[in-house]
Amino acid sequence: MKKERHVLVVFPHPDDEAFGVSGTIATHVKNGTPVTYACLTLGEMGRNMGNPPFCNRETLPLIRKKELEESAKTLGIQDLRMLGYRDKTIEFEDEEKLINDIGKIIEEVNPSLIISFYPGYAVHPDHDATGAAVVKAAERLPEEKRPKLHLVAFSRNCLEELGEPDVVNDVSAMTDIKIAVIKAHRSQTVWMVKELEEKLKQNDPETVERVQKERFWTYKF
Repeated sequence: MKKERHVLVVFPHPDDEAFGVSGTIATHVKNGTPVTYACLTLGEMGRNMGNPPFCNRETLPLIRKKELEESAKTLGIQDLRMLGYRDKTIEFEDEEKLINDIGKIIEEVNPSLIISFYPGYAVHPDHDATGAAVVKAAERLPEEKRPKLHLVAFSRNCLEELGEPDVVNDVSAMTDIKIAVIKAHRSQTVWMVKELEEKLKQNDPETVERVQKERFWTYKF
């Protein structure tokens, strides 16, 4: 994986980084690349409260904030930004404000690579709205200063319409860190971690592939 000048990760929810990009982030950190993670919300509208439940609708944002901080610490991210937007409302926010908020971070940290969601192919409205704002913020930069965008897509039609991902990172060396990051978001993942670990022990091909390979599409402006 190429060493970058600076990597900016932009996602709407705590735990969005866990499944699809945590191995890539951990590799960049290991390579000595500074990583900034901008998380738009605290996932306060999440449906899961742990299993058995250990939080409620009032305490969930506090729990998820702590989980996000634990995840960032596990990954070695020293620059974690929480932007204070509300979960499940990103598509209804003032688009110009969102683009400007992301643009200010881009201007400040000057990333050579941004990781986010591919708008229109990331299933959740918050995902798509976040990805769209990231693309528009980057698009406003002069072409020679524009960072690469490696975007995550997982809708059913993504392969048909986007083609195969052009970036596939082998993150097998970071499997332990990736599992620890998934575990950090325990309110959302506690019920499935045991099964995930068991399948990895059994070398279940689909599970191993999903954990050890992280796929991205490079956005073409």
